[in-house]
Amino acid sequence: MSKLEKLVEEFAQNVAAQTEEIAHGSAAKGNRHAKRYIAAFDKLCAHGDAGRDALAVLFTHSRMDVRVMAAAFLLRHRTAEAKAVLEEAAQSRGIAALEAQQTLKNWHDGIWALDPLRCSPSRG
Repeated sequence: MSKLEKLVEEFAQNVAAQTEEIAHGSAAKGNRHAKRYIAAFDKLCAHGDAGRDALAVLFTHSRMDVRVMAAAFLLRHRTAEAKAVLEEAAQSRGIAALEAQQTLKNWHDGIWALDPLRCSPSRG
């Protein structure tokens, strides 16, 4: 498994773990997992577009929460694909659907804050 693939897996595992912790009422534990997937994203960004493109594989992940979070982080970089993932998820139910709806609303309103442009090959 390549370094990028490991970071993508780390991102996915921590998104799923955050969802599980929140479902069990432990926001604090969920926040620890959020910090880990954000850190994985930052490490992917250190590889520039190759790192961000590696994360796009999660657009077809078996878990909706993972698909939604990857799409949310890649909305500016892979806009059409990410919007399609978010729009599909927004039609369903549950926390991931609400996250997709809110991400799309923020994008439409111009207040989307997950800015992949902050990524550069010099970070890491």
